[in-house]
Formats: sequence, C-alpha cells, structure tokens
Amino acid sequence: MPYPPPPHVPSGPRRRSLLASVAGGALLAGCSDGTGSTEEGTAGSPSVVERARARAARDSRGIVERYDAVLAAYPALAEQVGPLRAEAVRHAEAFGESAATSSPTASPASPSPSVTVPTTEKDALAQLAAAERALADRRAKALLDVPGELARLLASVAAAGAAHAYLLMEGSR
Repeated sequence: MPYPPPPHVPSGPRRRSLLASVAGGALLAGCSDGTGSTEEGTAGSPSVVERARARAARDSRGIVERYDAVLAAYPALAEQVGPLRAEAVRHAEAFGESAATSSPTASPASPSPSVTVPTTEKDALAQLAAAERALADRRAKALLDVPGELARLLASVAAAGAAHAYLLMEGSR
C-alpha cells in the first residue's frame, strides 16, 4: 500500500512567524526618534549619521508617494493599503521628515511623475510589495554603517517594510 502524499506546505515564512519576528524586532529596536547623544559613537561622524537619516527620510517619502499613486488610481484599495501608507508616513516622521499629508485616502494634488501605476490592482500591489522589499533590503544593509539609535531605528523600519511587502503580496493573491 503506497504512502499518501505529504500535505501541501506553502513556501516562505508563515504569517504568524513573520509577524512575531517583526513584533520582536520592534520590541528590541524600538521606534525612537534617535535624538540621543550616542549617535556620534564609534561607527561614524555626525555627517554620516545625518546623511543616513536624510536618505532614510527621502526613501520613506518616496514609498509614501508610491502608496499615494496607487491609492489615487485604485481608491478601492484604501482599506487594505491605507494603514500601510500611514505607517510609511510615521517612518518618514521618525527619520525627521515632516508629513505633508497624513490621511491615507488623501490623493496628492500632483502625483510624482516618476511613479507609474500598473493597469491592474493585483499588479499595483505587487509593485508596492517589490518597492517595500527593496527598501527594506537597502535599510538592512545601511544599518551596518551607522551607530546606535539610528541603526536600531533602521532595523525596526526595515522589519516593518518586510512585513508590509509580505502583507501586500498576500493581498495581491
């Protein structure tokens, strides 16, 4: 008598383990604004820290613009994408960026010309997920070059970006 085939096991991390790791990372890293005096420690000068913080704020602003473009093209995605956009706004604020619009359903007066939105909702979600994943990877690499609080903030925001990518991919299925 042959053995039954093994049950189907989805590839990749399970949602529960991913969310638990993100929550654990957030608890360890914290989402402080990084204004402590320990940032000028052994890893670099204040100029390195300020450049990294400005780059992170600019990247967060860029991802918010992507969310805005998708929400302008597909308002029906507001319930799913709006909370992730709000988190991206908070990330930009944590890096020192002032948020221009804080409403997840607010559409910008003139969307960024560099942001193109795919023709289907599924493709738009996949594009957002890819952008979040790429940004999380860049931030994970950048935290090696910065000290203390900024490294912890980058790690926390990178973990959140990875979770956003996962949730967006789940939503595009």
